[in-house]
Amino acid sequence: MSSGDTVHGAHDPEELYKRHLQQLTSTQTLEEVAEKRLGYAKVAIAFVTVAAAVTLLYFSKVLYLLLIPAAIFVYLAIKHERRLQQISERRRSINFYERGIARIQDRWAGAGEVGERFLEPAHPYARDLDLFGPASLFELLCTARTRAGEETLARWLLNAAPIPEIEARHGAISDLKERLDLRERLFCIGETVRAGVHPDALAVWGDRKPLLSDRSIRITCSVLATLWVAGVAIWGVWGFGTLALAISALNLAWAHRIHARWDEAADKIEEATRDLDVLAGVLRIIDHGQYSAAKLTSIQSRLKQADFVPSDAIRRLDRIVGYLESRRNPAMRLLDVLTFWSAQCVFRAEKWQQEFGPHIRTWLDAVGEFEALTALASYAFEHPGDVLPELTESGPVFEVSDMTHPLLPAGKAIRNDVKLGAGLQLMVLSGPNMAGKSTFIRSVGVNAVLAQCGAPVRAKSLRMSPLAVAASICVLDSLSGGTSRFYAEIQRLKVAEDLAAGETPVLFLMDELLSGTNSHDRLEGTRLIVRSLMDRGAIGIVSTHDLALAEIPTTMPDRAVNCHFEDRLEDDKLVFDYKLKPGVVKTSNALQLMRSIGLGAANDSR
Repeated sequence: MSSGDTVHGAHDPEELYKRHLQQLTSTQTLEEVAEKRLGYAKVAIAFVTVAAAVTLLYFSKVLYLLLIPAAIFVYLAIKHERRLQQISERRRSINFYERGIARIQDRWAGAGEVGERFLEPAHPYARDLDLFGPASLFELLCTARTRAGEETLARWLLNAAPIPEIEARHGAISDLKERLDLRERLFCIGETVRAGVHPDALAVWGDRKPLLSDRSIRITCSVLATLWVAGVAIWGVWGFGTLALAISALNLAWAHRIHARWDEAADKIEEATRDLDVLAGVLRIIDHGQYSAAKLTSIQSRLKQADFVPSDAIRRLDRIVGYLESRRNPAMRLLDVLTFWSAQCVFRAEKWQQEFGPHIRTWLDAVGEFEALTALASYAFEHPGDVLPELTESGPVFEVSDMTHPLLPAGKAIRNDVKLGAGLQLMVLSGPNMAGKSTFIRSVGVNAVLAQCGAPVRAKSLRMSPLAVAASICVLDSLSGGTSRFYAEIQRLKVAEDLAAGETPVLFLMDELLSGTNSHDRLEGTRLIVRSLMDRGAIGIVSTHDLALAEIPTTMPDRAVNCHFEDRLEDDKLVFDYKLKPGVVKTSNALQLMRSIGLGAANDSR
């Protein structure tokens, strides 16, 4: 596709990706054959050049004829290098479409960035809803090529946005999702995000005071470097070696005096400026694009400067850092302390830092937002059946139809409806083992998180008000911390209660609540918790195996309801339909499941 191409009208993302992949693969095969031929031609010309050189040594008057094969070799080398670069770039495009097809076909787990570093153990829902880690929501969504993009997407998943911001993101997603060529170019900028720009280090370096800002140091280094070059030239022309030796000794003494400071400054620069070409590439895409969504034009306007283009400024710094990195070459070490080459690079980098450093955080924020929006747009494009939610200020309310979990294979997932709000605040969910209670609760939570970060949701429709999600699903004890599972669970419940004291109503999602205690305490404790939350305006779902908890809705007329999942026995096998039904479950399957794996078979035989 040519630059700026978009996809219009109805489309099948998988078929579109496959068509592009086939075209790229066919071209790549031809290019690889041509590249091999160029490589063989280079070897042949090199052999001919060497043979001709040996022959023409005896005919010095025609040695100039060697220029012909030498010129041909140079031409072939340049053409070969360009062909290799094209093959490398096309390989990235092929990877883009292969990964897109894998996401559509639910083969994406293990191929992306899992974002485990963003997992906060004390967060109200991150661990419970599998936001980060292998096969997580973050791995499905994240297509960012910079760490700024990763961090922004993670922050959006961890923190609900206000409705005006969500609606602005909706506009940006609608603008970006059909721009297949833009997303392909963005992906092809970097090989892998794991080696990408570290925004915190770069921003901190941009804000810090230069380490070699002393003007006298810069002047002294420049003067001594010039004198050394002049001394070597005088030695070569007139043979005054003593002068060159004296200047060398002087330079070595000066280098010894300032080396620690300039080496520290160089290390800080290199540490903060890894893979700047990726950042420059993303900035260029943002700067040169034409967008209709207000969110995107706002991002673009933050990069507009009267006297410079951010991507050009970053590329300038990237060149300086490239020169600076040559100091690690063993052949350059002695020359470096005599000419202060790396010190001169530090001076140039710190001059850049003083000029552009204050803008770095703005650039990184813009890049992060753009990449996060592009990731959500890519998800929207690849899942056209998902919808953007309707947000309302009046609530609390969570009304969804045909909802399922976005991490489940689309062809196998069973969809259900949920309606909380308008007086109905609590659903007590009962059902046998493996019937789908935990997955259902996670589906509610994940779709609420997606809705409040601006992404499409896996449903036919969703209407919700601002809600603070609080989950107690995946509660773990801590051997090292001396914390039991029950104590860990009540700490999670305290987090939910504290959230309910805030201005935003809570959506609480609790799986097998208080399962670590006896039936009486579980019933009384659950009543206490849910009533406390509901009295503060919260809405939510509590699942349980203990049918005593099904009595709770009878004590809260019109505010709570019982629902259940069930199973049935067909040909001595348990069958689950995963459909939510009203009322209390009437079946139990624990004994059947135990027998199905042979547990207790010895007693049965007696």
